[in-house]
Amino acid sequence: MDVIDFLIDENTTMLEAMKQLDKVAKKVLFVVREGHFVAAITDGDIRRWILKKGNLDARVKDIANYSPKSLFEVDKNKAKEFMKKYSIEALPILDRENNILSVVLWNDEEIEPKRNLNVPVVIMAGGLGTRLYPYTKILPKPLIPIGEIPIVEHIMNRFNQYGSEQFYLVVNHKKNMIKAYFNEIEKSYIVDYVDEDKPLGTGGGLSLLKGKIHSTFILSNCDILVEENYEKIYNYHRRENNLITMVCSLKNVKIPYGVIEISETGEIENMKEKPVLSFFTNTGVYIVEPKVIEELDENPIGFPDIIEKYKSIGEKIGIYPISENNWLDMGQFDKMEEMRRRLERDE
Repeated sequence: MDVIDFLIDENTTMLEAMKQLDKVAKKVLFVVREGHFVAAITDGDIRRWILKKGNLDARVKDIANYSPKSLFEVDKNKAKEFMKKYSIEALPILDRENNILSVVLWNDEEIEPKRNLNVPVVIMAGGLGTRLYPYTKILPKPLIPIGEIPIVEHIMNRFNQYGSEQFYLVVNHKKNMIKAYFNEIEKSYIVDYVDEDKPLGTGGGLSLLKGKIHSTFILSNCDILVEENYEKIYNYHRRENNLITMVCSLKNVKIPYGVIEISETGEIENMKEKPVLSFFTNTGVYIVEPKVIEELDENPIGFPDIIEKYKSIGEKIGIYPISENNWLDMGQFDKMEEMRRRLERDE
């Protein structure tokens, strides 16, 4: 069963809704308008309508409940308690744009949409991980465990859930440990390794993939998780005809001091007490066209420098904004612990 089996357009007839309810063998359907969740309709709603109105020509929008119960993805762990409180058998889990990401059923089963994003994923896994020393004195950064599995496996599992089956790991530091790990585990995807003999940066490492990737691909660092619909990001990239799309997270930083702005004459022009600065920051995930690889030299360069180069010659570089809560970075010890707590809660 797929999420789409639960969805019904608000202009559908009541009789068609009854047929669909029989098909899914559940007591509820979720009503959409232009693809967005707006209402719910149950077999009880239809039964009451028939008994009260006796009109079999009604549309779903005449009957549906436009104040339905749902949860956002960040609160998904509360689903069982929520369903018990309101006596509901199926609960839609939404993103912030009211798209249904999954449906949780009373028996704890979670119905998710079929994923078709079968694009290659390149993960930069060769860095020294100096910010996580002394852990990285023993383990390469990609193999540092978050919960029961390494961070890089969390990353790959998420892309795999969306349909990606081909992964390229650009490896250098302690690369044999990384290869040994993935050769030992059971996995539903293919892992190829690109050996970086000398540090080439996030851009230079891509040059080693010449002749191997011929389609749009995803590039990711090995120490971050982006909890977002990857298919939507990819579709946005293609729709906008970007050469590169950078996934950017909103960041809110509270300055713990009063900030003083001074005029040209040396007087106080403005005072802000502990202001909050809001800006977008690079998450380290990109959607990239293959020509970027083909035009690279095997020289050290960072991927942001590649972006600047293409911007300067007029190529289209876009961003895809996500919320601050949907970006997890384990580059520092406190962030690594936060990531562990989040993943244990969600999984």
